[in-house]
Amino acid sequence: MNLEREAKIQRAKGNTVYVYYEIGRDYDPSRQFTIPKRVTIGKLSSDASDKMFPNQNFLKYFPDSVKENDVLAERSCCLRAGTFMVLQWISEQMKLQDFLLKYFNLKDTGLILDLASYSIITESNVAQYYPDYAYDHPLFTDSHISDLLERITQEEITGFLNDWNKKHNKADGIYISYDSTNKNCQAGDIEMVEFGHPKVDLGNPIFNLSIAYDMKNRDPLFYEDYLGSINDVSQLRFMLNKAKSYGYEKIGFILDRGYFSEDNIKFMDDCGYNFVIMAKGLSSLISGLIDARSGSFENKRACLIEKYNDYGISFRQPLYAQDEKDRSIHLYYNDYRAYTEKALLDKHLAGLKKSLQKHLGTSKPLGKAYTDYYLLYFDNEKKLTSFRERQDVVENARSHCGYFAIITSEEMTAEEALDLYKSRDASEKLFLQDKSFLGDNCLRVASETAAEAKIFIEFIALIMRCKMYVYLKNRMIEDDKKSNFMTVPAAIRELEKIEMSRHLDSIYRQDHAVTATQKAILGAFGLNEDYVSDKSKAISKILSDVADNFREE
Repeated sequence: MNLEREAKIQRAKGNTVYVYYEIGRDYDPSRQFTIPKRVTIGKLSSDASDKMFPNQNFLKYFPDSVKENDVLAERSCCLRAGTFMVLQWISEQMKLQDFLLKYFNLKDTGLILDLASYSIITESNVAQYYPDYAYDHPLFTDSHISDLLERITQEEITGFLNDWNKKHNKADGIYISYDSTNKNCQAGDIEMVEFGHPKVDLGNPIFNLSIAYDMKNRDPLFYEDYLGSINDVSQLRFMLNKAKSYGYEKIGFILDRGYFSEDNIKFMDDCGYNFVIMAKGLSSLISGLIDARSGSFENKRACLIEKYNDYGISFRQPLYAQDEKDRSIHLYYNDYRAYTEKALLDKHLAGLKKSLQKHLGTSKPLGKAYTDYYLLYFDNEKKLTSFRERQDVVENARSHCGYFAIITSEEMTAEEALDLYKSRDASEKLFLQDKSFLGDNCLRVASETAAEAKIFIEFIALIMRCKMYVYLKNRMIEDDKKSNFMTVPAAIRELEKIEMSRHLDSIYRQDHAVTATQKAILGAFGLNEDYVSDKSKAISKILSDVADNFREE
């Protein structure tokens, strides 16, 4: 994209040069001069100083510079069609297009699915590179991004989520795996973005994103985005209310240790929800349970859960002093876990000691991380003079290594509880997909509306990619072998090799036969080479019609 003359305001940040456009000026009477109001409209191309990669702001302020058919004016003579065919099939199976069409027009529905597919296939969510993807892939629509992110409303998103959750059977008892993460944000004036406590601190403000995942039907159900400063524990009760508003009644929640609190357990009781929750490792409650039962089960073969190589016991008792119910408490021990945790503890202590030695003679405040394991001594000027390891605390911590506990509201065996908790592996992979495979660890938008729209599109991408993962995983289980091409990234790489080529007659045709590996991957979805052949012909017909329409214009 060539730079507009009036927009040629550039600022370098690191190795990147951003282009700004002046949208107005505000007069400051106290200082008696005007202050320019500028927005970023893209970043400078590293290959040509007079060209830039535009962002959504560029499309907002220069809508006439991008023609509706720019994306399709020229298409590659070779289209990568395999993954698109599978994702289109998944969309049809899950009726995603039908759900979307209730709230979006045909072109916007297609574009949402195209952007979701782009995110899955390229492992990126950077909108400015979408035209490169559109150049050599089939598409759900002949539309370009334009101002889609600004057009998607909260009412449309809410409507889709309402309908999406209606389709799940509320009569059956299901367990929902619920987890959250935070995302860095390179954005404009967005209210939900705040400085908080990110898992990966890039120095940017963050927002939090949580996803509820149906363990029975293996679908993402709904999501929440909320302020970056709000922690997971305090947000849980709002999510429980949201689940109730969707009509979920006979459900339980599988939660990690970050949600373990007396208040959350009481709230789930009040809602009538069951739960499976990992207890915090060295909390006073769990430490007491370990001390009371240490040596009673760790080597008993009757307590071995072979598939996980963990030893476990179950018992019932109230969880906290004011608890009016007996809970099922499951205590576990694993030798390898004990060895690993002890090694990590020793490494942590060595790091603390080295740091304390550097702080000798200084008055820099030292937090709980140090005082948990060391006694610190200061002089009258509050300078650190010496320190001593709290050996009794360290020995107690080492004696608890290798143990963990799961608390369940329903009575069950230690193996059943561990099976349920381990099933949340699907939820963990969902977040791995979101942050690693979908390129969504950082949000790049310029407005609140665009941020909500982009999160929604990423949720659609998660639904599609998650289903892709489930089909491939099930096939590996059926075949009782682990094929290295049955992971989602590897399958995408293979499917992208299924190509359609255009020759002298301008007709796209399937370029070559389907390989044995590709047949195996397609078989996981119940598809075969005949499906690829038929779909290639259908795509070719659509592309021919689009090209004819473009020539007429």
